[in-house]
Amino acid sequence: MRRPEGSIIVVSAPSGAGKTTLIRRLRASMPELAFSISYTTRARRVGERNGREYFFIKPEEFRRLAQRGAFAEWAQVHADLYGTPLAPLEAARRAGRDILLDIDVQGYARLKRRFPEAAGIFIVPPSRRELERRLKGRHQDRPEAIHRRLEDARREIAQWKNYDYVVMNDDLREAARALRAIVTAIRHRAAARGRQMNHILRNFGG
Repeated sequence: MRRPEGSIIVVSAPSGAGKTTLIRRLRASMPELAFSISYTTRARRVGERNGREYFFIKPEEFRRLAQRGAFAEWAQVHADLYGTPLAPLEAARRAGRDILLDIDVQGYARLKRRFPEAAGIFIVPPSRRELERRLKGRHQDRPEAIHRRLEDARREIAQWKNYDYVVMNDDLREAARALRAIVTAIRHRAAARGRQMNHILRNFGG
C-alpha cells in the first residue's frame, strides 16, 4: 500500500513558553518524526552543538544560501537571521515522513504561503506573569532583554488565530499529551491521506 504523503507540522511559541521542552518530549515519544534543523547566524549558547539545535553559520554564508533558494523560509529576528532548509523538508514529504519544524510566527507565516497545507501549533503560556517568571528563572537574559521578550510575546500571541491548534503550557505533562494527540490527528487529516486514498479507490475499481 502506498504511504500517505508526509505532513509539515510547525510548532511556534513565545520565548520561555516551554516549546523546546515540549518538542523534546514529543520527539522522544514519536521517534519516527523527522525534525528540521534551522540555520542561524546567532551566537551559539552554552551547551548547544552545531547541527543539533541549529546549524550555526556566518551571515555571508546565510545570504549565499538564501540567494540560491536553499530555504523554505527565512527571516531576520532582532539582529540575527534564521532559515528553514528546503531540501530535508521535501525529502521527508516524498518519503512519507511527517516533519516537525520549530519556527517563530514570522517564519510560519512565510512557510504557510509556500506550503498552505502545513499544520500550525501554537504553544502559549498561561499568563504574562508566569512567562516573566520563567524567563527570569532561566538566568540567561538581562532585565532589558526580558522586557523585550515579553513585548515580543504580546505581539506573537496576537497571531494565535493563524494557527490550527493552540496548546496552553500550564501543566507540562498535560501539554505534552495534548501536543502528541494533535500530531496524531494531523497525520490522519483527509488532505494528508489523499495519495493513499486514491490508491485504495483504484483498488476498488473507482
